[in-house]
Amino acid sequence: MNPVVLRTWLRAWALVAFVDGMFATIFPVVAYGQPLGRVWKGVASVLIGPSAMRGHWRTIVFGLGMHVCVALLWSTVFLVLALMLPRLRRIVASPAGIIGVAALYGPAIWIIMSFLVIRTLIGRPPTINDRWWVQLFAHIPFVALPIVATIGRGLRSAESVAPVRPVGDPA
Repeated sequence: MNPVVLRTWLRAWALVAFVDGMFATIFPVVAYGQPLGRVWKGVASVLIGPSAMRGHWRTIVFGLGMHVCVALLWSTVFLVLALMLPRLRRIVASPAGIIGVAALYGPAIWIIMSFLVIRTLIGRPPTINDRWWVQLFAHIPFVALPIVATIGRGLRSAESVAPVRPVGDPA
């Protein structure tokens, strides 16, 4: 893998893990009066079950670890898409393109996570309430924008060093 592409991928992963992690940690405390760390127990409960809500610091760390893994997944998905699709790279070459793609990618991430991944793991459909809608729209600035902007900028930089070819292109 091109070193610039690798750095771009790792930078996008770290940035989205941090930005979304800060939002997910602070927003529920401020907006809903939840105890600090409760959201990470909730994340952990997707794999551990409802008993995670009674957990302590280890459960919080486990939930944070899950968050970091999910951030890696969605950063990787976007990087692969951008490497495979020259048109996507052209679109995210401008600030308007970055915002437009993030406005689609963020809600797509939340919809896939809530209707497919989480639903499958916990065995029930999501509750569509105010908090669900907050998550849908928050995924634009706090998840998709860091991923799309970082990868878009990084691939432009990589192309100035050596052209980025679609995945599987032998040339």
